[in-house]
Amino acid sequence: MQQIINFLFKNSINLLFLLLLGISLTFTIQSHSYHRSLSVSSANAVTGYVYEKINDVEQYFSLRGQNEKLNHENAELKRLLYNTQDTANKPPMQLPENMPGNYKVIEAKVISNSYSTQENYLTINAGAEDGVHEDMGVVSNLGVIGYIEKKSKHYATVITILNRKFKMGAKIKKNDHFGTLTWNGQNTGFAQLIDVPRIAAFSKGDTIVTGNESTIFPENIPVGTIDKVYRDKVTQNFTLDVRLFNDMTSLGYIYIIENKHKDEIKVLQEATKPTEDKR
Repeated sequence: MQQIINFLFKNSINLLFLLLLGISLTFTIQSHSYHRSLSVSSANAVTGYVYEKINDVEQYFSLRGQNEKLNHENAELKRLLYNTQDTANKPPMQLPENMPGNYKVIEAKVISNSYSTQENYLTINAGAEDGVHEDMGVVSNLGVIGYIEKKSKHYATVITILNRKFKMGAKIKKNDHFGTLTWNGQNTGFAQLIDVPRIAAFSKGDTIVTGNESTIFPENIPVGTIDKVYRDKVTQNFTLDVRLFNDMTSLGYIYIIENKHKDEIKVLQEATKPTEDKR
């Protein structure tokens, strides 16, 4: 207590000056409209700035929830889209929730991504408990990523396009000429469409999409665009370098596709005649 008294005594002149200054400013503001409006505007500006920064912080911490909500909505839209008869030319039908359709869509997130070897794969945070099992297709908003190789209760691994074991039937969108999509293990931005028939007509920049022979991907899912063309000297068939729509080195949310009729189709095909295993 004595220290407080000593402080007030030593600084009494300064404190008196500040008190009188505060009183004079108060009277000035109250007696002049200009000064009053100026002080109110300044106070509002400071308050507005503080509220704006608080709102920015709140929005930042809510981004994760918003992203998860958007991802769920995207999965539902893809379910509607993939269950139309022609994904290339028709808008998605408004299917009732209880209408099964051929395709089921499960959303997930990439938690690990290898892209520096010749047998690359992803690890995702969805597994058997979420309805994930082997040989389900995996896509993003931009197009094909790969297919499920193994699953545990809560996680799964995905063989991506950037894997020498990857193989998928694909086609040139504008004329339906088919080939087999593979990866030569060289560039993470490109895959190769091989065995394209020599009668096929195409140009650089044409779009490559999934074909209708796939049992795990709906038809017309984007893959990439034609970048370079090579001709086999023996067969005269074409190999096309395909610039991928997806940046395979930077993947976040993905969608897993289940073709509910896949097993039935495969049993029928195997019973009819031997076929090459094109995913």
